[in-house]
Amino acid sequence: MKWLIPVCLVSLLVPLAWAQQPPKAAKPGAKAPRVNRITPQIPKANRNQPGKVFLENADILSANENISRDYQVLKGNVRFRKGDMYMFCDSAYFYDKTSSLDAFGNVKMTQGDTLFVYADVLHYYGQDEVAELRNNVRLENRSTTLVTDALDYEVSSNVGYYFDGGTIVDNRNNTELTSQFGKYELDTKQSEFSRDVHLINDQYEMFTDLLDYNTRTHIANIVSETLIVSDSNTINTSNGWYNTSADMATLYERALITAKDGKTLLGDTVFYNRKRNYGEARGNVVITDPKNKVILDGDYGYHDDNTHYSYVTRRARAREFSQKDTIYLHADTLCTLINDDSVRVLHAFNQVRFYRSDLQGICDSLQLSEADTIINMYRHAVLWNLQRQIVGDEVNVHLNDSTADWATLPSGGLMSEHIGEIYYNQLSGKKMKAFFKNKELSRLDVDGNVQVIMFPEESDSTYNKMVEAESSYLRLNMKPKQQVDKIVMWPEVNGKVTPLYLAKKSQLYLPQFKWYGELRPQSPDDIYDVSDELKRLMQSIEGSNSRRAKRGNTPQSNSPSQVAGSSSAQQLSSQQAVTTKQPIQSVQHE
Repeated sequence: MKWLIPVCLVSLLVPLAWAQQPPKAAKPGAKAPRVNRITPQIPKANRNQPGKVFLENADILSANENISRDYQVLKGNVRFRKGDMYMFCDSAYFYDKTSSLDAFGNVKMTQGDTLFVYADVLHYYGQDEVAELRNNVRLENRSTTLVTDALDYEVSSNVGYYFDGGTIVDNRNNTELTSQFGKYELDTKQSEFSRDVHLINDQYEMFTDLLDYNTRTHIANIVSETLIVSDSNTINTSNGWYNTSADMATLYERALITAKDGKTLLGDTVFYNRKRNYGEARGNVVITDPKNKVILDGDYGYHDDNTHYSYVTRRARAREFSQKDTIYLHADTLCTLINDDSVRVLHAFNQVRFYRSDLQGICDSLQLSEADTIINMYRHAVLWNLQRQIVGDEVNVHLNDSTADWATLPSGGLMSEHIGEIYYNQLSGKKMKAFFKNKELSRLDVDGNVQVIMFPEESDSTYNKMVEAESSYLRLNMKPKQQVDKIVMWPEVNGKVTPLYLAKKSQLYLPQFKWYGELRPQSPDDIYDVSDELKRLMQSIEGSNSRRAKRGNTPQSNSPSQVAGSSSAQQLSSQQAVTTKQPIQSVQHE
């Protein structure tokens, strides 16, 4: 093969010498002499032969049998072709028999107007149709760019792999993904990333160890523990998908969204819309508001971070822990919002039940203001404190620190106290306000249409008489341990005292009286026990005011002295006596 080099030199020098000869004048009618130029001869072969690589161009081609008979050495403007794919470089080793090559310097691969690959080094294996590109590799596929130092590209399947760190840029979506290992499918636009995966765009960053991403749909499929960080919140999830162009996500397996103010949304399945800044969750939903000390949970939840509105339903529960003692509350639907006074308010709707160690209640709907910690109970409201029950169409309770300090019934109601067996002290009126101290009733004020049935306790802790009284106003003062200090009624009092053994059962109760002890929540978990009786009560049209309007016969008129002098009433026998820990003892007239 040593003769090849002189031939190449001659072939290069002859055209040059011919070009340097001075032109001669042509005689009239003479033909110009024929000049033999050396030009590349391109074989007329089918360029689309499967797996075949053709050498299209090179400035210098050489071979040395002493070194290897398997390849040719190419230099200068080297160009190969395989079907519709072209490969360019500065120099190359070409293995013609296997359609393989090693290319160096300014390596470039093109396929139509959709694929451009650049690198410093290319190793192409014809039998496997695999291109190994090394150092400063850049793959451009329409609006997608892949940058790495090591890329293996399967030509037949149009799939590229990198394994020493790489970056894929979705220019159309302004999204950049980096990882240690990656796979990019040109036909489907699907990418797979693993180890130290980092997705960045204008709105947020995503950190994980496994991620699938499609540059056509701009959807990221989350398949491992993932953290998504933005200016407004963070998201922790391990399964789901995120549409990076629409900024919407559906996340599974206990996804958690944490807002910048500390509020959280947690659920088995979470749907999140970043543009509108709201989230929905299903299955074991928990919404927390640590600033206002409220936790909502249920089977479905919603939170809007723009309006600060949240709600849960389906086995919904609220836990309010702004005081020392937590309130546990259940209803069909619970929501929290910011009112016009910038105060956060908790609302509960339908079949409401709540429990606190010193206070329990039921009603049709409820509102809890977190500014002044007032519970507003509406329609069929029933409130219990120790042995006392308060019933009204509306009951408002103010919580101070760890206990209730006052309660009002602005539209009237009935307060009852169970003293034993079938006996209850009862008091009703148009408006009522109760004051509490150390979890006990300390004072009660009643304004308008006062009606009383009570059973004073004798010195031997027995009861032998019933007192019935009516007046316009009443004030009840209590001693510690729920001992009655004084009852004042004015301006006029009508009433009577009846020995217990003469009292008929129908006389023992005010017409509107009913004891709802079986509906009383007994523990934090008991708030979920919505009985048929509770449902019937909440569905009934009749309220406490209408029940009071059905009062029957007015008690017989008696002088104040007869009411106040009840201690002279006839005693019960020991077999008829009942005992209690919270007696009401006497009535005085002011």
